[in-house]
Amino acid sequence: MAPVVLQRELMLSLSPENVVASDLVEAKLLRATYSNHQLEELLVDFWFNHFNVFMGKGGERYLLPSYEREAIRPFVLGKFYDLLFQTAKSPAMLFYLDNWRSVAPESGDAVRSPADQKAQRGLNENYGRELLELHTLGVNGGYTQKDVTEVARCFTGWTIANPRQKAVFEYHDKVHDKGQKTVLGHVIAAGGGMDDGLAVLDILAHHPSTAHYISLELAQTFVADDPPPSLINRMAQTFQESDGDLRAVTRTMLSSPEFWSQGAYRAKVKTPFEMIVSAVRATDADVESAFSLAVELERLGQPLYRKVEPTGYSTANAEWVSSAGLLERMNFGLALAHDRVPGAKVDTAQWPPLTQNEPMELVRSILEQDPSQQTTAAIQRALLSEGADVGPRQRSSLVVGLVIGSPEFQRH
Repeated sequence: MAPVVLQRELMLSLSPENVVASDLVEAKLLRATYSNHQLEELLVDFWFNHFNVFMGKGGERYLLPSYEREAIRPFVLGKFYDLLFQTAKSPAMLFYLDNWRSVAPESGDAVRSPADQKAQRGLNENYGRELLELHTLGVNGGYTQKDVTEVARCFTGWTIANPRQKAVFEYHDKVHDKGQKTVLGHVIAAGGGMDDGLAVLDILAHHPSTAHYISLELAQTFVADDPPPSLINRMAQTFQESDGDLRAVTRTMLSSPEFWSQGAYRAKVKTPFEMIVSAVRATDADVESAFSLAVELERLGQPLYRKVEPTGYSTANAEWVSSAGLLERMNFGLALAHDRVPGAKVDTAQWPPLTQNEPMELVRSILEQDPSQQTTAAIQRALLSEGADVGPRQRSSLVVGLVIGSPEFQRH
């Protein structure tokens, strides 16, 4: 039985929950592979990671498709406030950080968890803390524990209707904390309702610390682990002057001299997700099923939608550079180039057969740059040893696989 058929048979034998999870992961890989809007796909991945939720918590996997499709994707080049608001009221975020069951302590109302059916009540600060620390101001953004508590009070009553059926956002006024709150020095008058939470989002979306923190995270992902302060300051200024226009902030970053500087060019190591997608695109693979690619991502340490912590996956180079990790990347590159990755069909005839002719033209066509002396030497050694007893087509595949595993290909 063909590998793709076997994969499909395996999927059909999975539980409904696992089928949903598998389809979600495959869809992300297929969009990244075939989309003509690569910057948009990178930004969707960035912002999902920024507002991370964990698939493995309870019934979260059923909430994830609409979360990414409706709360993240439409707003990655819009206003930051809109993105913040959509994630705040998303059932996926409300469930992941437990705000859906956060109520005013004195309300006396009991909220039942769909996971354990135990009565829960009281104020929950999980979302308030992550909203300040991870989503907006940053850990050094100038807030206090008192602000965390006050923010949590503002979001009481933001919950989920029919969590076991068609989960949608719902506001319950009777469990909302009606008292006066003070958030970052802003007084929110007593007697409010859902507007208390909206006021918090407005304060945070327009705070200078948010402008700086968002700019820093974008630059650390797309430019360098330690981006120049001049770039961060320019992006933050654009953020504030444009009312949080993410398109304008992204344009400022991409058009900056720092982005195109020698120090920043190819300074970032690709995450496993970026490496696998770029390899599939570089080899022009026909992805009939992304199941094997998803398995490879798990092997490389980045299973999609499965980062437990709300921090999301790190984009720092040190997170992804290790001897074992680089070896796994090389093995994947070689398997892909030899058409041995199930579900990803590579036409090896697209590359010129190599006999004794110079392979550098083929190398440059994959890398889109000249290889380093180290990479050139490694390819020449491999052709003299491993490629000595194989045909011209196999030699071409060997070269392509080595290029995919090379240090140059691992960088943006």
